[in-house]
Amino acid sequence: MDLKRKLSRLTSAGPGSQGRAPVNAVVETPAVEARTQAPEEPRVPPVEEAGTTTIAEVLVQALRKRMSMDGEGAPEGSVQEEVAERESAREAARADGLVDLREEARRRFAAKRGGSTEGAADPRVEALRQMLSFWAERQGTASARKAVAPVPEPRALPVEARSTPHGTVHVAEQVYAPDHRHGTAPVAAALDVEARLVAGLALHPALESVDFTRMLLLDTETTGLAGGTGTVPFLVGLGWFEDRALRVQQLFLRRMGEEAPMLRLLAERMAESSCLVTYNGKSFDWPLLRTRFVLNRVPVPKELPHLDLLHCARRVFKHRGEGARLVHLESKVLGHHRVGDVDGSLIPELYFRFLRGTDGSELVPVLEHNQKDLLLLAALLGDLVRRFQAEGTERQDPRDLLGFAQVAERAGDAERALSFAKAAAEGGGPVGIEALMLASRLCRRSGDCQSAAAHLQRALTFAKPGQGAVLHLSLTKLYEHSLKDLPRALYHARLAAPVELPEDHQLRLERLERRLSRQGA
Repeated sequence: MDLKRKLSRLTSAGPGSQGRAPVNAVVETPAVEARTQAPEEPRVPPVEEAGTTTIAEVLVQALRKRMSMDGEGAPEGSVQEEVAERESAREAARADGLVDLREEARRRFAAKRGGSTEGAADPRVEALRQMLSFWAERQGTASARKAVAPVPEPRALPVEARSTPHGTVHVAEQVYAPDHRHGTAPVAAALDVEARLVAGLALHPALESVDFTRMLLLDTETTGLAGGTGTVPFLVGLGWFEDRALRVQQLFLRRMGEEAPMLRLLAERMAESSCLVTYNGKSFDWPLLRTRFVLNRVPVPKELPHLDLLHCARRVFKHRGEGARLVHLESKVLGHHRVGDVDGSLIPELYFRFLRGTDGSELVPVLEHNQKDLLLLAALLGDLVRRFQAEGTERQDPRDLLGFAQVAERAGDAERALSFAKAAAEGGGPVGIEALMLASRLCRRSGDCQSAAAHLQRALTFAKPGQGAVLHLSLTKLYEHSLKDLPRALYHARLAAPVELPEDHQLRLERLERRLSRQGA
C-alpha cells in the first residue's frame, strides 16, 4: 500500500470522517512513484503549497486521533493490520528522507517545556553517562585480569595417618637444623636461657626451677576465637628440641568427632615436657584444650608451669605504642617479614570448606602459618632473655630499655633495673624523663639520695616548659625530708603549684617558711 493511501486511510478512518476536508500530504518522490500502483488517484499538492503543516505533524495528529478512536469503535480491518500500516508509514517516511517521528516528538516536547528544540543534554545526565561508561570499562578490565590470572596449583595436604594405641592421628612433622634462624634470632637460642632470668622477665617465680631444654612450644588453630564448647582446635602445633634441632609436630583433625586420639597424643607429649611456652596460651589455647579433654572424656593431663610470652612482650614493648600482636613483633623485633601468609581471620572458613569437601590445598598455608608461629615462639624467647641479660649494655631502642627496667623493678632486681633505666635515659624526651624518675626512685630506696636528686635535676633538662611540675614536687620532698636542704626545697615547692591542690600547696609553703625562719633565728 503506497504512502498516499495510508495517509488517506489514517485521516479518514472512524465515524464522521466523510465530510472532513482533506489534509495536506507528502510530495511524491520518484521512489514513491515507483511503488505507486494506483495512478488514477489525484496527486496531493506539496506541503509548501498547501500551508505550514509539516508531514510529521500530519502523521502525529493522525496517529493520536486513531489511538483516541480505539475506544469509540473498531475500525475496518484488524488491529494487527493497523499496527502494521503505522509501521509501514514510518518506514516510508524515513525512506523518503522525512523527519523521524520520535525525534520530532522529542523536539516538540522539549520546546513545550521551554527548552531548546536542539535537545541540549542535561549535564547531570551526561555526568551519569560518563560514570556508567567508566564503570563498564573498569568491569571489563577486571574481567580481563581475572580471565588471565594464573590459577594456583593444588597442593596435597602434607599430613599422614599414623596408627597409635588410641586410634589414627593425622600428623605433619618437620625438623629445623640447630643453626636455623627466624629473622635475626637463632631458634636454638631458646635452649640457652637462664631460668632465673625467665622467671624475672615473666614475673613468675615458679619458672626458676624449670629445665627449659625440655620445654614444649604450643600453638593451636581453631574454628573460632569465641572459646567455649563450640570452638574446636583442628590443628595443634607442638615444638620441642632434640639435640638443639627443633622438631615441629602438627596434629590435624581430619573430621569432627576424631579428637580423642589427638588429645591423648598431646597428653603423652606433655608428660615428657617440663613446661609450656605459648603466646596468649594462658587465656585461650590451654583453657580451650582443657575443655576439649573434658568433652571427649579424656583425662586432663597434669598442668605444667606455663610461660606466656604475650605478658612478657606487653610489659617490655608497651612504650612503643604499637600493640603486641605476634606477627607485628616478628617484623619489628626479629626482622622477619612473612610473605604470602594467610590472614588469621580466614582460617576457620578455610577449615569449614575443607570439611565440606575441598581437596585441602587451601589448608596448606594454614599449616605453614602454624609452623612459623612455633618458630617465632622459640626465637622470641631467646631474644627477650638475651636482651634482658644484657642489662642495658647492648644498644637497643630506649623504649624497650625502659620496659626492661620497669620489669626488673617489679621483679625486685634493683641493680638490673637501674642499669636499664640509665641506658634508657640516654634517649632523652619523655622516655628519658620517665627513666630518670625510675632511676631516682631506685637510688632513694637504696639510700643514695644525692644520686636520686641528680637524676631528677637531669630530667628537668628534658622537660618542656610547663611539664616539670611533677619533677619539682619530687625534688621538694627529697630536699625537705632526705637531704634537709630547706632553701632548695622551698624553691622547688613554689614551682610545683600546678600539680598540687591550692590548700595543700599553701600549707607546704607555710611549713617550709616557718622551718626556715626557725633555722635563721
